[in-house]
Amino acid sequence: MKSKQTSFDIAYRAGVSQSTVSRALRNSPLVNEETRRRVQEIAAELNYKVDKNASSLRTQQSGTIALLLFEDPTNDDSLINPFFLSMLGSITRASAKKGYDLLVSFQQMSNDWHADFEDTRKADGIILLGYGDYTDYEEKLVQLIKQETHFVRWGADVKGLSVVSVGCDNFHGGYQVTEHVINKNRKNFAFLGGVTTGSPEFLDRYKGHCQALKDNNLAVDSKLQIDAVSTDESGYLAAKQLLENGVTFDAICAASDLIAIGAMRAVQEAGYNIPKDIAVVGFDDIATASSTFPAMTTAKQDTVLAGELLVDKLLQLVRGEEAQTQLMPTTLVVRKSCGS
Repeated sequence: MKSKQTSFDIAYRAGVSQSTVSRALRNSPLVNEETRRRVQEIAAELNYKVDKNASSLRTQQSGTIALLLFEDPTNDDSLINPFFLSMLGSITRASAKKGYDLLVSFQQMSNDWHADFEDTRKADGIILLGYGDYTDYEEKLVQLIKQETHFVRWGADVKGLSVVSVGCDNFHGGYQVTEHVINKNRKNFAFLGGVTTGSPEFLDRYKGHCQALKDNNLAVDSKLQIDAVSTDESGYLAAKQLLENGVTFDAICAASDLIAIGAMRAVQEAGYNIPKDIAVVGFDDIATASSTFPAMTTAKQDTVLAGELLVDKLLQLVRGEEAQTQLMPTTLVVRKSCGS
């Protein structure tokens, strides 16, 4: 006697994966109409019936949160920005406090990460960490919304989509750290970091930086802004370019601590004293910021609070409650890199 047909039989006949069969039978918008129709016709032909008991088990909560971590350019093999390592620890602790396990997965933009966790029920919700400019993956955010996936993200506010984000008040942080250096009687400011819409957090830090200069009657000189991504090597090369341009400056505001660390190396190699000749400040307050020589003044992002907010807001969504995007304030951490 022939055994009961399964979704794997349908997948074999249709030439698709079992997860695609699952989506098609649920009329998921992730499956195109032609494939959905073919799968459903084969299911009818095989007299396939969805196992309601198994289905109900899949829809129960898993007690797990998925953290999807996007790979970042780094100087080592970790591909994790040190700032996000701190975030990873805080999210892990915040999840444990709520009785949830944390499933961490590296992702790439080309991967189908927007569908995997919904269909397999590996997790009750998703935290997106390290994904930068949301316009790079806006289509995937739209799909997550369509399939009613519970998710939150770290980063700047997403315009035009009902996406819950937790982020830092980057404008205020840029203003805060720049104003502090201005009060150290510095007049000519350079800024290292990308300032396009493709780097929304860096752009807001730059806008805050510029506003602080304007409010203190200091000039914003475009020749003193050099693009850099968040690695110390990029900061080193940007500072070298700045020094080779022959422009006058007595302070560097970097869009991240990693950029600032590279800039300090270039400045010191060129024979300048920090902070006597050139003040250097960063943004993030990663662990190594206190270990540079001299120790770095920076705008601190509270990673403990960030982890708690991301988990809390995700679980609000899982419970069917409303959650709102939230910006956290920065804290100025004063050390020796811009003077005593």
